[in-house]
Amino acid sequence: MHGPTPSLPTIVLVHGAFTDASSWARVIRLLHAAGLTVRAPANPLRGLAQDAAYIRSVVCHLDVPVVLVGHGYGGAVITQAAADTDNIVALCYVAAFGLDAGECVVDITNRFAPMPVTDATVTVALPGRFPAEPDSELYIREERFPQVYAADLPPRVTDVLSVAQRPIAWSGLTGRSGPPAWASKPSWYAIATADRMLNPTAQRFMAQRMAATEHLLDGSHAVVLSQPGAVAAMIREAVEQGTGRGGGDGLRRTL
Repeated sequence: MHGPTPSLPTIVLVHGAFTDASSWARVIRLLHAAGLTVRAPANPLRGLAQDAAYIRSVVCHLDVPVVLVGHGYGGAVITQAAADTDNIVALCYVAAFGLDAGECVVDITNRFAPMPVTDATVTVALPGRFPAEPDSELYIREERFPQVYAADLPPRVTDVLSVAQRPIAWSGLTGRSGPPAWASKPSWYAIATADRMLNPTAQRFMAQRMAATEHLLDGSHAVVLSQPGAVAAMIREAVEQGTGRGGGDGLRRTL
């Protein structure tokens, strides 16, 4: 006699720096077409500890199995957010930071050859909550945005993205990560081989360190927009294996 069929996990998509949740729009459409439930909360981008706490609260409030997905800096956020969260069944990284305990984003970027983004950012003063705690936030220069963030997207798209970008507080890049969730949860990693933001060699290093299932995508850092089908396919693979449905039962084949 067969037991009850496990319900499919909810997909929680966490965006990275210099963008917002709308960057997942094309991936969301494909996941919806496959019959999956999706959430794409706004990542505050104000500091690693604060951002992770917020995403953790979103996940815990769902009270259902979750596949947690992070893009770029969003990877650092999900690594910390999922560490104390029991309902996470899998992690997916898309050209993302999978930090180890005690690491910060800057540690990873400094460990590998510099990328074009290094001299393409501008820093703006950001008043702290207290006078003794000033902070700053980073933008990508508008004229450099297409080249360093989304070289494989048409100008009509990058023209909008460059002026609508959300900055990240510098403390988000220097905040130290706690024990990594990927050490105890199955992980997938999409390596963007033409990324000019996060060195592809660094991506491969982090993917191999976490023993993730790797997917190589010939795309820029904006691969969630330029190759949504490949990103959605990886997420679906994590959903299927996370629920023991290796054959893909219950998922419509739309990709």
